[in-house]
Amino acid sequence: MTNAIITKAKERFEQSHQALSREYASIRAGRANASLLDRIQVDYYGAPTPLNQLASITVPEARVLMISPFDKSSIKDIERAIYESDLGITPANDGTVVRLVIPALTEETRKELAKDVKKVGENAKIAIRNIRRDAMDEAKKQEKDKEITEDELKALEKDIQAATDEAIKHIDTMTANKENELLEV
Repeated sequence: MTNAIITKAKERFEQSHQALSREYASIRAGRANASLLDRIQVDYYGAPTPLNQLASITVPEARVLMISPFDKSSIKDIERAIYESDLGITPANDGTVVRLVIPALTEETRKELAKDVKKVGENAKIAIRNIRRDAMDEAKKQEKDKEITEDELKALEKDIQAATDEAIKHIDTMTANKENELLEV
């Protein structure tokens, strides 16, 4: 019964790690990466549709993304969606494919992005601490309802804290890796 609290907390920690991974994947690091376009929605026949469902996305060169729409008539919509996104990259359309040339990052841009990475990492840590708080509250509620003893509560709190420390360490590692990727020229 008590392990259910820790299991649930660990699952939520893992979900936070996956969300952080997706967030970091969408931060451009001067190299072409198809996941940069994951959040882009294209207005396709009046319905917002993820770009990766309308086109194949390839990386022909280190700093170029090539978007080949399955339906050539949607090329203008794809181009418009990229313009309106927060990518800050101007698409080049040759009638059949859209090319995105990822500009090399300046030192100043790299430092700004590194700050953003730290901020996103801090937000993930806050989410982890909130999960810990929820788990601790649940454990205290069980003790109050006489489902577990005071000693079991102490042991459970210790286990929850250990799992939390491990989750935060994982976030620190992910953040450091992304920062190094950004600051690498």
